[in-house]
Amino acid sequence: MSAGHTVHAAVDLGASSGRVITGRLEGGRVRTEEAARFPNGPVSVPSRGRDTLHWDILSLYRGVLAGLRRAAGAHGRLDSVGIDSWAVDYGLLDADGALLGNPVNYRDARTESAPEHVFEWLPAARMYAVNGLQVQPFNTVFQLAAASGDAQLAAARDLLLIPDLLGYWLTGEKAAELTNASTTGLVDVRARTWADACLDVLEGPFGVPVRGLLPPLVEPGTVVGPLLGRESVGAAAGAPLVAVGSHDTAAAVAAVPATTPNFAYISSGTWSLVGVELDGPVRTEESRAANFTNELGVDGTVRYLRNVMGLWVLSESQRTWRERGHGVDLPDLLERAARLPALSCVLDVNDPRFLPPGDMPARLAELAAETGQRPPSTDAEVARCVVDSLALSYRRAVHQAAELSGKTVDVVHMVGGGSLNTLLCQLTADATGLPVVAGPTEGAAIGNILVQARAVGAVSGDLAELRRIVAASTETRRYEPSGDTRHWDEAHKRLWP
Repeated sequence: MSAGHTVHAAVDLGASSGRVITGRLEGGRVRTEEAARFPNGPVSVPSRGRDTLHWDILSLYRGVLAGLRRAAGAHGRLDSVGIDSWAVDYGLLDADGALLGNPVNYRDARTESAPEHVFEWLPAARMYAVNGLQVQPFNTVFQLAAASGDAQLAAARDLLLIPDLLGYWLTGEKAAELTNASTTGLVDVRARTWADACLDVLEGPFGVPVRGLLPPLVEPGTVVGPLLGRESVGAAAGAPLVAVGSHDTAAAVAAVPATTPNFAYISSGTWSLVGVELDGPVRTEESRAANFTNELGVDGTVRYLRNVMGLWVLSESQRTWRERGHGVDLPDLLERAARLPALSCVLDVNDPRFLPPGDMPARLAELAAETGQRPPSTDAEVARCVVDSLALSYRRAVHQAAELSGKTVDVVHMVGGGSLNTLLCQLTADATGLPVVAGPTEGAAIGNILVQARAVGAVSGDLAELRRIVAASTETRRYEPSGDTRHWDEAHKRLWP
């Protein structure tokens, strides 16, 4: 490792694209550069009499390998590598370690009724007392229940979440990184171990031999092993793979440039994760009723948050318009949306009809009509409806997270791609009545890099020290609230009486 600087590669995988980002640490700052970007997305395949959404995991892995070769070639070496991605989805391996088919995409409809079937055997309140997890039909525990009886599951010998699967291919080592594992519904959120009560219900009524499939849990910052195969990864061969906060939200929250503990965060991208950072979980009945989740974070922290559907609704609307020959430039769209009246139409963006791919403008219009509002008709009206509704959902989540956890919130940090959306940032400040600090955009990659760097001794210190490095390395933008939240109060009552 060079005495002057170190170079680390973050493999940062999202629902629409993957990137390899290099981070160079020198003089208490981190400088990032995109080494490679490659597409990602669902593939619909006929299976068991219906179409099933899968991830093209081999295409994704090819992009990762090419990105690591390019990153290492540009710098002559890599001092470490880390992988973060979306949560809950997994690959199954057979007895020879071969992949048993492409992983199923969490947006697939197979899990729609799974929670109610699981709760017949393990009541929701009892499950929440163990895993502290928000009920989402795509949580891994429900995916496995829905897959009961599948031939692939019967033949499986290992189950690896997406970052751990790619890490296995790179190193030959199997592990389950804890921040990502905590999203499965199979982890005891207080003990930070696999949860016997949740494993028992899968193994008993559903016949899923999950105990034999799950690898050992490891904390973020664990060195998994060296990268193998110089013909595959080039000069990156031999670099240690670090199990970072491999859930992309855990990585992004680690990169919040907070200077006070009294902050809320919004990791805004395809999904929006809105909450506060705590020392321990909140598993009260009030928390469960509000559908808040306790996901584990870096350095023993808990990410107490609610999932909000996020900018997926707007990006799917753009895709629909493109398919109809009406391409829309996002900055222009948001500029036109900003000139429209606020809160003309607000909707619950967590309505389950927005989860699968499809015609979002039509679904927005349908829900607007059902709630007695004039449906948005132009592209600018659709965009305004989405950003107003997101800001209102952010307000609700921030205020409830503070109330349910007892944590004081003085500022909201927004990281991820949504931090570039100036309209959304300003509306969030107005809606919450709190200042919003936007940036860094590459929050997940930066958090990934800094956890790696600390694991291999390139930096030291606690989470607050890592955040000081982020603050010193990042240009942020501050949005002040308008000071009058009455119209947001009224819209909130209209949406959630």
